[in-house]
Amino acid sequence: MTNVLTLRLDEGSQTFFEGMRRKHFPVERNLIPAHLSLFHTLPDSDDVYEALAKMAGRTEVFPFAVTGVRSLGKGVAYTVRSGELLRVHAELAEEFGGYLSAQDRQKFMPHVVVQNKATVEAARGLLAELEWGFHQLEGTGVGLDLWHYLGGPWELAETFLFGAA
Repeated sequence: MTNVLTLRLDEGSQTFFEGMRRKHFPVERNLIPAHLSLFHTLPDSDDVYEALAKMAGRTEVFPFAVTGVRSLGKGVAYTVRSGELLRVHAELAEEFGGYLSAQDRQKFMPHVVVQNKATVEAARGLLAELEWGFHQLEGTGVGLDLWHYLGGPWELAETFLFGAA
């Protein structure tokens, strides 16, 4: 079984992104919750669970900033900035080096997708709309969520809350 790792967001941020995703993602393709992906393909193995538990235990909740929006071609995402998020990702990337897919070895550019698999025209329109009304948002990373990938939908396997969560 393949697993996906995401950052667990504070409740307010999750609610905001989920609302935007429900509003703008094609309904028939919106099978998973709004999320900030860290890794797309991890094995379902004890060493992965142990590494995530250790990382969560030595990481405190941390702030992040939503700094803008960007085009995905046929979709739109909010960009996220956080030094602590980059540290967590880099340490886990080193830990999981042998497991990482080509996608997961690419430069990490944190974002939350609110539209994907739309038409190019719809994506351009949403990008313009969100850029026009954009103001920076703040949120908090509170843990890590490991999901079982089920060929479309996901099933939450385990949550690893950060030390102060």
